[in-house]
Amino acid sequence: MINKEILKKQIIYRSIHRGTKEMDLLLGNFVKKHINEFNDAELLDLKKLIYMDDEVIFDWYIKRNQNDVIPKTKVSTMLKNFKL
Repeated sequence: MINKEILKKQIIYRSIHRGTKEMDLLLGNFVKKHINEFNDAELLDLKKLIYMDDEVIFDWYIKRNQNDVIPKTKVSTMLKNFKL
């Protein structure tokens, strides 16, 4: 059983402390906007996504490269369609 509030805090922290400013802005704003919409399974999907390397996420999001490393989930689809 997961503690949802602790998981949310971990996700929020990781989304804004990434290493590259671009990913801090993208993921931080996405998480702040949508984190309260996600159920437990979606929060776990989001946690897996934000712990991926910035380069992988950048190539997938900015360059629109198809990437088998990032699974197609509700969360990843929402992120892919997210605009700052």
